[in-house]
Amino acid sequence: MISCVFFILLNYLVTIPGNDATTIIFFGDSITAGYGVGTDLAFPARVGEELKNNGYDVEIVNAGLSGETSAGGLTRIDWILNRNVDIFVLELGANDGLRGLPLEQTEKNLQAILDKVKAKNPDVTIIIAGMLVPPNMGNTYSRDFEAVFTRISKNNNAILIPFLLEGVAGNSVLNQPDGIHPNVKGHEIVAQTVYKQLKLIL
Repeated sequence: MISCVFFILLNYLVTIPGNDATTIIFFGDSITAGYGVGTDLAFPARVGEELKNNGYDVEIVNAGLSGETSAGGLTRIDWILNRNVDIFVLELGANDGLRGLPLEQTEKNLQAILDKVKAKNPDVTIIIAGMLVPPNMGNTYSRDFEAVFTRISKNNNAILIPFLLEGVAGNSVLNQPDGIHPNVKGHEIVAQTVYKQLKLIL
């Protein structure tokens, strides 16, 4: 538990502080955490830089944890919510899908996370970062997995990014050797995808 908390503390990336700053929490797994590239080059940091360059006063919190599942996220969300949250970007579920976990439980966990976030701030703006699973998981599972994010976004009046890794997944130039995690260039593209949504909100 101590090591987990320490890891999260290290993963916190706070930029552009201000008294009236909008707090944006990125809550996710290894993609958010910047596996292989570090938090300074991960897409949340890049989003923060882009917002700063365009004059937005925001506080960026990187609460990504490599290997995180929806169940794991649910166990640590209360600790994350010790701070204020104005915009909450949820990027979880991919590890559930890769492990073939029951999607009913994944959806239940994600909804429970969002319930806690909304209890913290009823006026919070939520962004759902949708993901896809490889074809080898089977057509039915892949279709049902994608549908989880659509339902979650509709049920919570959230903004849906259908596929966070759009334009990045499957491109060896934009990914690390494992073929799963974006490299620096890949994170830059992901950042632009997220920035477009945040710009509309802010």
